[in-house]
Amino acid sequence: MAANILILCYLVASVTFILGLKMLSNPTSARKGNLLAAAGMAIAIFATIFLYEDEAGMRLHNLGWIFGGLVVGSVVGALAAKKVKMTSMPEMVSLFNGMGGACAALISIVEFNHLVHLSETTMKQEPVLTAGTILIIALGLIIGAVSFSGSMIAWGKLNGKVKDFSFAGQKIVNLLFLFVALAGAAWLIVDPTQTYVLYVILVLSLLYGVLFVLPIGGADMPVVISLLNSFTGVAAAFGGFLYDNKVMLTGGILVGAAGTLLTILMCKAMNRSLLNVLVGSFGGNKNAAAAGESGAQGNYKEISLSDTAMLMSYANKVIIVPGYGLAVAQAQHSCHELEKILNEKGVDVTYAIHPVAGRMPGHMNVLLAEADVPYEKLKEMEQVNEEFKNTDVVLILGANDVVNPAAKNDPASPIYGMPILEVELAKTVIVNKRSMKPGYAGIENELFFQPKTSMLFGDAKKVLQDLCAEVKAI
Repeated sequence: MAANILILCYLVASVTFILGLKMLSNPTSARKGNLLAAAGMAIAIFATIFLYEDEAGMRLHNLGWIFGGLVVGSVVGALAAKKVKMTSMPEMVSLFNGMGGACAALISIVEFNHLVHLSETTMKQEPVLTAGTILIIALGLIIGAVSFSGSMIAWGKLNGKVKDFSFAGQKIVNLLFLFVALAGAAWLIVDPTQTYVLYVILVLSLLYGVLFVLPIGGADMPVVISLLNSFTGVAAAFGGFLYDNKVMLTGGILVGAAGTLLTILMCKAMNRSLLNVLVGSFGGNKNAAAAGESGAQGNYKEISLSDTAMLMSYANKVIIVPGYGLAVAQAQHSCHELEKILNEKGVDVTYAIHPVAGRMPGHMNVLLAEADVPYEKLKEMEQVNEEFKNTDVVLILGANDVVNPAAKNDPASPIYGMPILEVELAKTVIVNKRSMKPGYAGIENELFFQPKTSMLFGDAKKVLQDLCAEVKAI
């Protein structure tokens, strides 16, 4: 009876995962989808604790440790989620994703040692450690460890504690580590008594994850985060195979598949192959950065707050382009305030969202949603590019590479071929930045030197607050 109820609970949980993922595709239903999937996970967890029985009819024990872990994890997770700033959300995503990879790796280690012990003490005719089981354990360990160490390096890069690093022959070293780890897995299949090989695989996988992410530049971090997220899902799916747990398998496959598809879409938005992202170090090219800092392309002109307010107040249509600078300044609420003031004056205001703006997938959408910006005002690149030619003023807030015309005009540029927001088609372009420092790709933005472009220097939050006051006074 308990087994049948457990299967039913797993079925319900799997359905909630699928429905929740579907609801996440629309911001208006995303919150409910997240809660629905969380409820399904809670059902699966408590059903496993109270209803699971092994072949001998034994249920889970050490419930004190289990519930202690649940309480500690829930409290830490809730406090972290409540206190995290929107500018630190990408780091938090990387950190939590890394914990998922570490969990999958630990499952592989614990279960391998458990099965080795079981095979030594049991008198069964059939071997406990089959080739298929060892393969699942090894792959779960490799992928989980790579996801953990890679996510930790991504976390360090996002908060500025880890810098881009590469050395001659690094790609060969990476491939060597991965090859030896896979060879170790094959060795374990042949001779599972060599338990130390499992720990060699763990160390090599951790090193591979570190060296895999270290050379990748800031502009590619959204793609890397998405890819590492898919790794964690795949590693969790291997855990589902190992335990013959349907809901764990379903959840892992959904995360792995969604992460993989998102990675492909992000690469498409940058007009780059995944292989090019992983080995090209886009955004980590220090030579390009040096050239960008020293090679001025022309003269730029500045614009005052009062002139900016005048242009925007008497415009018919204004498009705001948010970027990471908006997130750093935590200026999303001031931006929404400016939008409302302009709307009251009869100005049509919308937002242009580039798929890879910010430091993680959907960063700008999440940022503006926090400020209660209506979803219908957020327009994707393909849709909004048609509107720029009929726009009076474009206000760019901290965006750089995603509006750089070099992506279309300069075949020698490292971002050449990347689809961009075609803001240069508007009548007037105003760029808010702290300085003329290049973006993550390390190159100058030729948009800044065009006749229709004016620079409005300063912290985005302070500039927007002052701009709101100026517009109100007109």
